Amino acid sequence: MNKIKIARPEESQPANALWFDRKKYVTINFLIQKPKDVQVDIQPDKMILCCRNETDDVFYNELYFYDKVQINDSRESVHERTIHVLLRKMKPDCAWPRLQKDSAKPAWISVDFDNWRDWEHEEDEGKEEYDRYMDMIQDMARSNKGEAPDMGDLSDSD
Repeated sequence: MNKIKIARPEESQPANALWFDRKKYVTINFLIQKPKDVQVDIQPDKMILCCRNETDDVFYNELYFYDKVQINDSRESVHERTIHVLLRKMKPDCAWPRLQKDSAKPAWISVDFDNWRDWEHEEDEGKEEYDRYMDMIQDMARSNKGEAPDMGDLSDSD
């Protein structure tokens, strides 16, 4: 699989990011208004994000993960105000105390306390949430191709 190498632009700034940890995955939300020209390269030990916003400001983030991730089970999705990255952990049930390998915390990374929780005593809730996320991504892909999303999955039976 040949991936395009994402070069660091001469003039760029890091996008602010919120992250949280779950049993089987880590989620990162890069906060960018109307992202375009989005390039994401997820590797087992790091990721690179490069894009522009609505005013053509250039954003570039490169981060080395605390631990390895499964690249085939990791995804990104672009939304109106965020780029959502879901990273499948190589070692499930292993808490990440921080997002990056380096213990120094960059100013652009913050913990998403609205979504953070102590999952070490939970059962398999992470898989259910991951499956719902993947269903949402598939519905978005279908709607982008002009197909109507499957509305049968939208029930209040939770």
